[in-house]
Amino acid sequence: QVRLRDSGGGTVQAGDSLRVSCEATTHQFSRYGIGWFRQLPGKEREFVASISWNRETSNYRDSVKDRFTITKDNDKNMAYLQMNNLIPEDTAVYVCAAEYFGRASTTLRQYRDWGQGTQVNVTS
Repeated sequence: QVRLRDSGGGTVQAGDSLRVSCEATTHQFSRYGIGWFRQLPGKEREFVASISWNRETSNYRDSVKDRFTITKDNDKNMAYLQMNNLIPEDTAVYVCAAEYFGRASTTLRQYRDWGQGTQVNVTS
């Protein structure tokens, strides 16, 4: 099991950039794939981006391709989601998740361990 802590959310204007972070407490972070999901009140959590345990594969939902970039730093036990050119529709709670030897999965059920989430607000 890995403990995850999300941070870096905030309120920005449309067109701005923001980077959210996911800190993992584990001695085996290099073995974990990471996913970022987001959730609006009353809605189901949706996939945003994922990266495989070996960092060879990444996946993105269509609406964030070319704007968001997921990375994983095994030396620091950190994963990041760099979000550029934000739009109001990106407003949500962003949550990271970990999957042991994950292959950049895009579905919630593949992930066992979850962070607490960090709020991102994008104003027009």
